[in-house]
Amino acid sequence: MSLVIQCPAKLNLFLSVGPKDHRGYHPLRTIFQAVSLYDDLIIERASELSFECDDPSVPEDNTVVRAARLMMEVADFPPVHVKLVKRIPSEAGLGGGSSDAAGIIRSARQLMANPFPEYERKAIAKSIGADVPFFLLGGRAKGEGYGDKLTKLESPDPVEWYVIAQPADRCGTKEAYDRLDAAPYEWRDFPSLDELYNDFERVAPCGSLELIERLQVHGARDAGLTGSGSAVFGRFSDKAKAEMAAKRMESEAPFVAVAHSL
Repeated sequence: MSLVIQCPAKLNLFLSVGPKDHRGYHPLRTIFQAVSLYDDLIIERASELSFECDDPSVPEDNTVVRAARLMMEVADFPPVHVKLVKRIPSEAGLGGGSSDAAGIIRSARQLMANPFPEYERKAIAKSIGADVPFFLLGGRAKGEGYGDKLTKLESPDPVEWYVIAQPADRCGTKEAYDRLDAAPYEWRDFPSLDELYNDFERVAPCGSLELIERLQVHGARDAGLTGSGSAVFGRFSDKAKAEMAAKRMESEAPFVAVAHSL
């Protein structure tokens, strides 16, 4: 019998990057929003841990495998065969790899006789990646520090609708941080109003900045970059307007999707 875990993407409605510390890490101030664009994990008990994916660009040593191995080392998480169905594009700032890792951690509740306590799930998540703990929480949340300080926020009511687009340009996380470090800037505090902001727009690929403009032309009330890029998103007042804009964007970007807040 298969267990199917949906792994949502995230947007960064606000993202301000702090100065690099002595370890080379950057503290962040961010507002996460989970959205209804999903990868799927299809999990079955097996005699040994194995992994497959419908996207050949996903490496064998990935966040899902690392999280499963770690759980097998520290507790009685069973060996499983995992099939990952990818819908969240990579190098996008949408958190696909982090969400997939959180998905395998969440599966422990169904697969273990004595599931991990919350503090242990968080510790495993943090050891895999900075964004992984958010995906155990979901919804909308304020993030501070290095992904370890999360505060649950009220989800929008009614739901917000988004058009998400990614240009052909790609932007690796390390490269984006290196470019940002080379340009002095102020570490901004959280906004008092519901405004989109992202420090990485200073160094984003030209294709990302062009799509931000196009989303606004097509009716978004505001638009911005998510994560370190290269995906962007626009906020729309309702589903119909978002779907209409997405249809117009299909000829302007290789990846376009409509999603709502979770």
